[in-house]
Amino acid sequence: MTEIRQAVGAIVYHGEQFLLVHKTKINTKNGKEAIVGEWDFVKGKVEKEDGNLEKEVLRELKEETGSECYKIMKSFDEKIEFVFPSEIQRKIGFEKQETTMFLVEFKGEEALVPIDSEISSVRLVDKSEVVALLTHEETKRYFEKHFVGVV
Repeated sequence: MTEIRQAVGAIVYHGEQFLLVHKTKINTKNGKEAIVGEWDFVKGKVEKEDGNLEKEVLRELKEETGSECYKIMKSFDEKIEFVFPSEIQRKIGFEKQETTMFLVEFKGEEALVPIDSEISSVRLVDKSEVVALLTHEETKRYFEKHFVGVV
């Protein structure tokens, strides 16, 4: 049986810009070791099984940006899906991940400062910069499909 990890994600816009976070991870198995960071949209695994994905994405937004000034505009039917490398599968117990994505408007004006220690930076970037900054191919394709060429 295939174990699928459920996650949520947010494509956040503020005016003409999109919000990206720089994620860094710490490997504590052999002491503290910083792993090369990656630019991504706010995303995270679903922590509660109550099925309220809107609450989960708002929780992730708060953790990763320090703000609660968000309005969910819509959820996307299509999910971002990927298979974990085999060594990661063994560590986390999941073969793949399915991420339910939301379009979210940032309604605040305050500086965004992450609460989550895995996030080193939060940036608003122009639409033309998003694909070049994103690290994961699945996420790049998703953004291109839904936003590139869309006014």
